[in-house]
Amino acid sequence: QIELMESGGGSVQAGGSLRLSCAVSGVTFNFHCMAWFRQALGQDREGVAGLDGGGTPTYADSVKGRFVVSRDNAKKILYLQMNTLKVDDTAVYYCASSAGYNCGTLNGRYFKSWGQGTQVSVTS
Repeated sequence: QIELMESGGGSVQAGGSLRLSCAVSGVTFNFHCMAWFRQALGQDREGVAGLDGGGTPTYADSVKGRFVVSRDNAKKILYLQMNTLKVDDTAVYYCASSAGYNCGTLNGRYFKSWGQGTQVSVTS
């Protein structure tokens, strides 16, 4: 059984940083893309960053240069380091696992398991 549990959300001022964690069970990192998505109020879900089975990252253009996705294979934790946060980054952030090795274009349709989400609020 796959379980994903996010933590680390909170409220931060613009320009600040947060690190999200996703504790994972039932997924072998080396075989699956693991990714972060977000959904702001009233907006569609957006792929933010992912790591394919080999550890190669993919980022949305909106977060390139500011966010870093990483993983700890031994602890089975996926991380999202978010720097230089903007008000537009405010959203519920979810981690998800894909059925396949590659992350593709971070299209949520190809991700089968999801965490419950953690709220990130960035204030001006």
